[in-house]
Amino acid sequence: MSQPKFHVPHTLVLLLSMIVIAQILTYVLPQGSYERQTNAQGREEVVAGSFEPVEDPASVPWHKALTAIPSGFAAAADIIFFVFLVGGAFEVLRASGAVDAMISWLLRRFRNVPIALIAAGMFAFAVGSATIGMAEEYLPFVPILLVLVRGLGFDAVTAVGILCLGYGVGYGAAFMNPFTVLVAQEVSGLQPTSGWAMRVVLLAIFLPVAIHHVWSYTRRITADPTKSLMHDVDSLVEVEDVEEKRFTQTHVAVLALIVVTIVVIVIGLSQWHWYLAEMGAIFVGLSIAIAVIARLSPDTWAAKFCLGASELTTTALLIGFARTIQVVLDDGQVVDTIIHGIAQPLETLGAQGAAVGMLVFQSLCNFFIPSGSGQAYVTMPLMAPLADLVGVSRQAAVLAYQFGDGFTNILVPTNAVLVGILGLAGVPYDRWVRFVMPFMLKMWALGALALITATLIGYR
Repeated sequence: MSQPKFHVPHTLVLLLSMIVIAQILTYVLPQGSYERQTNAQGREEVVAGSFEPVEDPASVPWHKALTAIPSGFAAAADIIFFVFLVGGAFEVLRASGAVDAMISWLLRRFRNVPIALIAAGMFAFAVGSATIGMAEEYLPFVPILLVLVRGLGFDAVTAVGILCLGYGVGYGAAFMNPFTVLVAQEVSGLQPTSGWAMRVVLLAIFLPVAIHHVWSYTRRITADPTKSLMHDVDSLVEVEDVEEKRFTQTHVAVLALIVVTIVVIVIGLSQWHWYLAEMGAIFVGLSIAIAVIARLSPDTWAAKFCLGASELTTTALLIGFARTIQVVLDDGQVVDTIIHGIAQPLETLGAQGAAVGMLVFQSLCNFFIPSGSGQAYVTMPLMAPLADLVGVSRQAAVLAYQFGDGFTNILVPTNAVLVGILGLAGVPYDRWVRFVMPFMLKMWALGALALITATLIGYR
């Protein structure tokens, strides 16, 4: 009789369980608090060595785990509504066909030059993830990649490697991803997109490592096909040739508008002190402008916008439930107690060691909370003040979160996007792990080095 396979519960189940655990902690842990002060940038920070037990602790009612849920949604309302607006705008962008046409054009343009195909494809996927947070949108490109790599004599692992390694690096070093970077910075009290220059440099370092990893594998299996991780796999997915998407002047205009919008957002955030409300307005305006350029009717624009927003309902729910954990812990006055407990061992490691410790912590969390925005709301309320105590900048703490979330997205079996891509390509998970694990070791090492560097240079 076969043993039942281990089943990881749905992320919402895990978050609800964490809310209950958070309430239990309010009964078990002693209530305490740190003093806080306002720094030169106007941000409130924890004062090291100021932790004191609460003199008159208040008890949390038994039903708090449920009544706190609406409060959690209210506390996260700004980012939840922002996510809906961004989702609507991205669906209108997809309806224009510009992104699909661009990636299809890149892949087919370089199909006869293997290294260029790999580099161009991974660059496109990385940039899409680093800027507008594309992930599920890549699933339709799996058949295209399979056709191209098989025509070059490569296997399905190569196709998944081009897609997933590009997507993972893009998330890990994202410079303005609205679902990860902006959420984590908002929770940490940082200016949205701040610190972007270093993340661009890191993306330029990480991406060649990813390209080399895939290219080395293709050279190995070209020299000896028996070294293919799919060599003894019988259930190969049969894929018919796909229709080429023509790159038109309309697509060029839409993509040019996207570039202009990104520039305007960066200027607005850095010079005009924009925040989520202004960015949400920009994305709504962008969707309307795309509809005009792509000649989408008002009804089509409205339908696509609503569809895009609805597709992010699960993400919005996860954000609200994740924020509820913080509400329960705050009301129970044990957040600082937890931070104090984590800080004591990390302080012994020094600032650089503590930054690497944050990377380990975030990587482990991503197994249980594969939602990037959900993980930000669960972990950053603890990691941001912890960073103040151990001598790590909050910007570096956000970077540790990005690495922990982005890199492990392409490893953990709880990530629905990864599982979907592997399923479409017919690649068994164990074969994928054998391919990606050496790359993960490289990225964890580079990520740790980047965090040590960020701490040494005072990255903010």
